[in-house]
Amino acid sequence: MTHEPQLNTDSRLSPYAASVDMQQKLYKRSLLIVVLSQIFGGAGLAAGVTVGALLAQDMLGSESLAGVPSALFTLGSAAAAMLVGRLSQQYGRRLGLSAGFFTGGIGALGVILAAVNNNVWLLFISFVIYGAGTATNLQARYAGTDLARPDQRAKSISIAMVSTTLGAVAGPNLVDVTGDFATSVGVPALAGPFMLGAAAFILAGLVFFIFLRPDPFIVAKAIHDAQSIAQGQAVNEANKIRKGSNKGLIVGAAVMILTQIVMVAIMTMTPIHMKHHGHSLSDVGLVIGIHIGFMYFPSLITGVLADKMGRTEMSIASGVVLLSAGLVAAAAPPDSMAVLIIALALLGLGWNFGLISGTAIIVDSADPVTRAKTQGTIDVLVALSGASGGVLSGMVVSSTSYATLSLGGGALALLLIPVIIWSRRKS
Repeated sequence: MTHEPQLNTDSRLSPYAASVDMQQKLYKRSLLIVVLSQIFGGAGLAAGVTVGALLAQDMLGSESLAGVPSALFTLGSAAAAMLVGRLSQQYGRRLGLSAGFFTGGIGALGVILAAVNNNVWLLFISFVIYGAGTATNLQARYAGTDLARPDQRAKSISIAMVSTTLGAVAGPNLVDVTGDFATSVGVPALAGPFMLGAAAFILAGLVFFIFLRPDPFIVAKAIHDAQSIAQGQAVNEANKIRKGSNKGLIVGAAVMILTQIVMVAIMTMTPIHMKHHGHSLSDVGLVIGIHIGFMYFPSLITGVLADKMGRTEMSIASGVVLLSAGLVAAAAPPDSMAVLIIALALLGLGWNFGLISGTAIIVDSADPVTRAKTQGTIDVLVALSGASGGVLSGMVVSSTSYATLSLGGGALALLLIPVIIWSRRKS
C-alpha cells in the first residue's frame, strides 16, 4: 500500500506545481477543512481549561496543586507537538493531525474514568494524554498556511483560529448541561465537560483523516521541489535565505512563548480565585467562555492587521494588551464579575495578537521543506512555557495572592518589546 508522502513523485501532484489556480483551489479547500475541524477541536480544549483545575482541587483537596492540571495539559501538549510535527513532516498533515486529535480524545475518556474511580494517578496520566488534543488544535492552524501566498498567511491563521471560537465559547457555557448529564449517568459533574471534549476531539480527527486529501503539506513540498529543479538555483542561495530566516524563527518563538506563559498563568488561577470568593460554576464558565472567545474571535481582524501593518507591530501590541490585562485583574474586586470579565477578555486578546503575529513570523521564516518539523519543535517550546506558567501560578497564588500573579504576568509581557527592538537592530 503506497504512503501518501511518496506522492512527491506522483503525477497527480504535477498539475499543482504548474497551476497557481489549482494551488489556490486546494488552499481554499484545505482551509475549509481546517475550519470545520477547529470548531470541534475548540469544544474539546475548552473542557480542560474550564474545569480541569477545579476537578483536580476537588480530588486532591489542595489549592496549591490546582495549577497541576494546566501543567500536565501543557506537558502533554509539548510531547504531542513534537510527535505531531514529526508525523506531519514524514506522512503529511492528514495523518499527523488526525492522530493527535484521536489521542486527545482518549485522554478525555481517561479523565472521566479517573473521576468515576477517584484515581488521582490515572487523572494525572489522562491530563497528559488529553494535552495532545490541545497541541493538535493549535498546530492545525499551520495546515491552512501550507499553500497560502505570503500576503494570505496571517489571514489564513486567523480564519483557522476564529473558527475555534464557535466550539471554544460553547464548551465552557455547557458546563452545567454536561455536568447534569454526567450526574444522571453516575459520573461526577466536573467530569461532564470531558465527555464533550472526548467526542469533540474524535470528531475533529475524523474530519482531517477523511477529508484532507490531497495533503496540502505534501503538495507544498512537491511544488517547492518542482520549482527548485525548474529554476536550477544553487544550494548557496537557499542557505542565504535560511540564514536570514533563523532570526525570524527566534523572534516568532519568543513572542509565542512569552504570551503563552502570561496567558496560562493568569487563566489557570482565575477559576480558583472566583470559587474562593463565592462565584458559582456557571459564573466561572461565563468568564472563561468570554476569555476563550477573545482568544480566538478577534482573529480575522488580527490577521488582516498583521498582513497589512506588520508582524512586529502586532507583537508589540500584544505586550501592551497583556500588561493591561494583568493590571485590571490585579485591581478587580473579587466579587465583581464585570471587571473580571474585562481582565480575562484583555488577556485573551493579548494572547491572540501574540500567537497570530508570532505564528506568521514562523511561517514566513521556516524552510518549506522542513516546515512541519520546525513548527512542531517551536510549539514544544510554547507548550513547555505554558506548563511552567501553570505550575508557578498555583505556587505564586498560594504564597502571595492572585493580584501579585496578575501584576507579575503583566510585567513579564513587556519583555516582548525589547525582543522586537533587538530583532530590528540586528536587521
